[in-house]
Amino acid sequence: MTINILMPLKDTMHTISSGLLIPTIAILLLFLALAVIELGGLVAEAIIRRSMVKINVPELVNAFQKKDTGEIMNEINNSRLFRRQKTALGELIKYSNLPNDSLQALARRLLAGEELHYVKITSRTDLVTRLGPMLGLMATLIPLGPGLIALGQGDTKTLADSLLTAFDATVAGLAAGGVAFAISKLRKRWYEDYLSSLEALMESLLEVIACERGIEEQKTQDA
Repeated sequence: MTINILMPLKDTMHTISSGLLIPTIAILLLFLALAVIELGGLVAEAIIRRSMVKINVPELVNAFQKKDTGEIMNEINNSRLFRRQKTALGELIKYSNLPNDSLQALARRLLAGEELHYVKITSRTDLVTRLGPMLGLMATLIPLGPGLIALGQGDTKTLADSLLTAFDATVAGLAAGGVAFAISKLRKRWYEDYLSSLEALMESLLEVIACERGIEEQKTQDA
């Protein structure tokens, strides 16, 4: 009785697992292509970073001191900051007339927006890092079933084909995951440095704006 119940369940499970082989291999190939594309993007990004002079944040912070927002904006535009850094700081200067609390909230929102932008970039390779080896293992185990059956029947050709598919899937999954992991690790280090520099510049800019506002209020009271 138990055998009669198990047979259709086992057949159903075998059919499902066999049907997953082709989609799994297709996704593995897609992950390999994505890893190669992201590697090319990383190389291009590295070339751009090498061609740019490293930003001296303390020097730029010092340049903000005792200047009005117009002069600070000129300093930012003439600096070697990345375009997104200039845009974020420009937004902060654009709304410098807001109350201090609102301006600080805006600065936090701009910084969070930059963090989200770079999380989206690294999430692609993070996904490949996690799923690549898992799918590689799936595509390794699925062909082993027919391979073991072929071994029992003495069909060495089917066994060899199954083992070849299994080993190729393992290599593909590990290769995609390894390359994606290295790309994510390097990019995250770059982006952390970028965000820490932007945060320091924003804090300095907020202090300068607050100081400028205090001077104007003092002049108004004296008048």
